[in-house]
Amino acid sequence: MTAPLLDSLPYARFLGLRTQLNGDALTVVMPFADHLIGNPMLPALHGGSTAALLEMTAVAQVSLSYPRLRLPRPINVTVAYLRSGKPADVFAHARINKAGRRVAYVVAEAWQETRDQPIASLTAHFLLDDNDNAT
Repeated sequence: MTAPLLDSLPYARFLGLRTQLNGDALTVVMPFADHLIGNPMLPALHGGSTAALLEMTAVAQVSLSYPRLRLPRPINVTVAYLRSGKPADVFAHARINKAGRRVAYVVAEAWQETRDQPIASLTAHFLLDDNDNAT
């Protein structure tokens, strides 16, 4: 299954992102492809593709949780790279830790082999714009 939001984003299509929805829990999968390698000597995934996966997962989770909103706009995004991404599929999950009327605080993690050994994590704040009130 691919979320309509991710289908509409060219970079998400380039990364081949797919979604798995279990109730309100969204997992995004980035299938391995050779063009995702950043360091061919190791080989290791490019950090930009990992960061994009995390940010798009966070945006998709906010959009799923608040369907009346326009595409959430990032205020600030921080990515921590915890270990090298191997040439294998990457999974990501995001949770909204706190959301007010205008801002949501989101945390996301990406992993490969086991969820308890993330390869990267993201913390971000997103501006929430209601479709009815946005200019």
